[in-house]
Amino acid sequence: MAVFWWLTAIVLMAVGLIGSVVPVIPGTTIILAAAIIHRLALGPDQSLGWTALICLLLLTFVTYAIDAAAGYVGAWKFGATKWGLVGGAVGALVGLLFGLVGAIAGEIIAGKRLMKAGRAGWGTFVGSLAAMVAKLFIGLIMVVIFLMNVPSPL
Repeated sequence: MAVFWWLTAIVLMAVGLIGSVVPVIPGTTIILAAAIIHRLALGPDQSLGWTALICLLLLTFVTYAIDAAAGYVGAWKFGATKWGLVGGAVGALVGLLFGLVGAIAGEIIAGKRLMKAGRAGWGTFVGSLAAMVAKLFIGLIMVVIFLMNVPSPL
């Protein structure tokens, strides 16, 4: 039975890694859920300890903070106004390209020219792309923490 739960956790973690780069799928949350399911199914002797679970939880919170800040910081670095920052942040919550569209729309609403609006949109896109890479890296770290702390079922 331990092999089943171990394989289930690995499959869910693979889905979580895919979700780290696909907008709308909460990748690191799925990885955390896989670790919790493994712990609940097999108990503390054959699964993760509390320290590793808390570490995974903290890394999940870090990815949410990165996600929330990425579009905003990207747009700000490329000179967006308040409206562009708001549009980029709202759009980034929906998905990668929506952050770009949201920042451009916000800048146009603020009365900026299309070139300035495009820079803000580009900044949001770059920020969101950087966040995606960071989330994938953190997701990989989470999987490594799981694999290093869980004894092999074989």
